[in-house]
Amino acid sequence: MKILKNHVIMLKQEINLLQAQVSNFKRENEALRSGQGASLTVVKQNTDMALQNLRVVMNGAHASIKQLVSGAETLNFVAEILKAIDRISEIKDEEEKS
Repeated sequence: MKILKNHVIMLKQEINLLQAQVSNFKRENEALRSGQGASLTVVKQNTDMALQNLRVVMNGAHASIKQLVSGAETLNFVAEILKAIDRISEIKDEEEKS
């Protein structure tokens, strides 16, 4: 009977120890989950910031492309004028030779 009583006491102690471990694991799990939520919040904030920066860069690139296209059109116009001047010069040279 004494052995059985000692065994019951040992089992109760083991149950108490296991319950304490389960309680610790629950707290640790909750801390990890809340930490994970905080991590997700940080990731979301970083993603939002990256998106804002990307939009700024994209708008800047769009403006630069517009300027580049405008500049190319201007250069094309100047080239056409120079060709016209060259043709006029050739025509005058031919008229003067005639």
